[in-house]
Amino acid sequence: MPLRRGDSSSCRQAVREPEPPAANVERAHRRLARATDPSERIWVGRIDPSVDRGAYTVKRTIGDSLRVEADIVADGHTSLAAVTVIRHEREKSWRRLPMTPIGNDRWRSETVLAEKGYHRFAVEAWIDVYGGFARGLEKKRLAGTALSLDLDEGCALIAEARENSQGHVRAALDAILSGLQSLPDNERLRLLLAKETIAAMAVADTRPFLARSFVQNVDVERKQASFASWYELFPRSETSNPTRHGTFRDVMARLPEIAAMGFDVLYFPPIHPIGLTNRKGRNNAPRAQPSDPGSVYAIGSSDGGHDSIHRQLGTLGDFHALIAAARGHGIEIALDFAIQCSPDHPWLSQHPDWFDWRADGSIHFAENPPKTYEDIVNVDFYTPGATPGLWLALRDIVLFWMGHGVRLFRVDNPHTKPLPFWEWLIADIRARDPDVVFLAEAFTRPKMMFRLAKVGFNQSYTYFTWRNTKHELTEYLTELSTTSVREYFRPHFFVNTPDINPVFVQSGARAAFLIRSVLAATLSGLWGLYSGFELCEYEPLPGREEYRDSEKYEIKPRDWNKPGHIKAEIAALNALRRREPALQSHLGVAFYNAFNDQTLYYAKTAPGREDRVIVIVNLDAHAAQECDFELPLWEWNIPDHGSLAVEDLLHGHRFVWTGKIQHVRLEPAAPYRIWRIRPCGETPA
Repeated sequence: MPLRRGDSSSCRQAVREPEPPAANVERAHRRLARATDPSERIWVGRIDPSVDRGAYTVKRTIGDSLRVEADIVADGHTSLAAVTVIRHEREKSWRRLPMTPIGNDRWRSETVLAEKGYHRFAVEAWIDVYGGFARGLEKKRLAGTALSLDLDEGCALIAEARENSQGHVRAALDAILSGLQSLPDNERLRLLLAKETIAAMAVADTRPFLARSFVQNVDVERKQASFASWYELFPRSETSNPTRHGTFRDVMARLPEIAAMGFDVLYFPPIHPIGLTNRKGRNNAPRAQPSDPGSVYAIGSSDGGHDSIHRQLGTLGDFHALIAAARGHGIEIALDFAIQCSPDHPWLSQHPDWFDWRADGSIHFAENPPKTYEDIVNVDFYTPGATPGLWLALRDIVLFWMGHGVRLFRVDNPHTKPLPFWEWLIADIRARDPDVVFLAEAFTRPKMMFRLAKVGFNQSYTYFTWRNTKHELTEYLTELSTTSVREYFRPHFFVNTPDINPVFVQSGARAAFLIRSVLAATLSGLWGLYSGFELCEYEPLPGREEYRDSEKYEIKPRDWNKPGHIKAEIAALNALRRREPALQSHLGVAFYNAFNDQTLYYAKTAPGREDRVIVIVNLDAHAAQECDFELPLWEWNIPDHGSLAVEDLLHGHRFVWTGKIQHVRLEPAAPYRIWRIRPCGETPA
């Protein structure tokens, strides 16, 4: 195009493009090499389960099924074969699990995880030369195509495989080839398509164009890592007199009642010596009276630190007796691992370089502005003297209590400590004993909670405590059970804690305690309560989610037979959880239509089961609610006018529902129903 007068481009002179520099040429050659690399012919992706492409570990419990899926594609019309290769950490060789296509280039394998510890798996895929040949040959046979040349090609494939084989595989291919040489075409066709021939060729397969995924670790744990019912108490309050300190022996007397409610874990806040300096009084008063026992979280005194027992609780021998007695009731003891110290902790004099000192030489107290905890100081992981000494000392505390029979640790505020520390400590401990379980008490931001799970925590406290409405509960459980977090995050649904007196129960309505109990016990495999909840304790500090006369700062005797308690209801829920596999996980939950926003309606289904455990809950603690609700007939391909067999799992009644729409009324005195539904004529597994 001619230039116009005045066009600035007329001033430009044509400049020849320079030759690409050598680096660009080398880069282009590398791209060409990759593009023509035969190993790039097959793509394996979208591995499920995985956590950040194998960077972190998938969690399972013993006896779980590991279903592996992957997308596998290749160019052209080639036929593929795929396996999941898997091995336990102690095994040197990989086991191969055949994968089958399930549609849309998606492949699957499945196996039962029968051994605890770390497993590793990857997905491998390759061109299935003989399998593809056999499938094509069968199609041609059905189409009536002339096959003589194809039969010769099949014989050549077997001969080539025979040359690359040894031992019994070579002998099997020799036998096939000798038969092919003397047979007519119809018999050659039959032998080439025989299952035995295809199986022998699969063993001899050199797996051309092999592609392999990243390696994913799977941590297989004991069942209690995902299914347990926790009961929390302060041992010092196991007394009938507020002036007499409770003991481990007093706790032993309570074990039958705790077991009768169906709890299999008994968890203690810190049991260590309590400091005197800046000891807190009742209700967190800055000054303690001489009789005030102080906060159990102000750990350490002249009597010792984290590897010592508060002398008024008893001796280490008493603790051993408690461990044994609890075991006799089917209960396991869990301890609090709280990495904080009173100003009297021996570490302050023995290891001052593990702490944060202020410019005037005073210790920096623990803070959560505007709150200051003058009776507590924190170790400082980032002082020059903290590594490796502090890390090893904390690890050794866990080992100490493991040596005295403890395998469950609830960790206080783990999100305020370095994540690399937890990753190292948990890996070190569980390499020694895979039965150890760490519960993260991390009421913090979601991504931090999930990160703690990724670095090794087996369980975590959750936002369940603040999820009350139909929308909130549905949204939260859907996130936990259907998104990627389901592979590594195990939610522990505590209905209350010594620090959290939920607003939902602060009216004191008995129904509120029943509602929260049934939601926690049926929505998650892990649930728990802090003692007093079963007595419907609710008195709050005004305007706060805290208990008045907090047990954190005083000895608090209770009347365990106080009128209005819900111990029988809790026992029934825990008994039902033990009987019903569907209630032993937060997975397998589905929410259905109940046409009232004050009712929550959901089903739990166990793997391999056809029946459903369905729960419908009145979320209003103060008034009766009723609604129509839909039966999920479509899940069994039953028409809307069909019927389902129903069993009331709490009362044992059996009956039949006919029609998709049913009706229920839920009074505050009995705010939930739990049924099993299944097609009529089927017997529950």
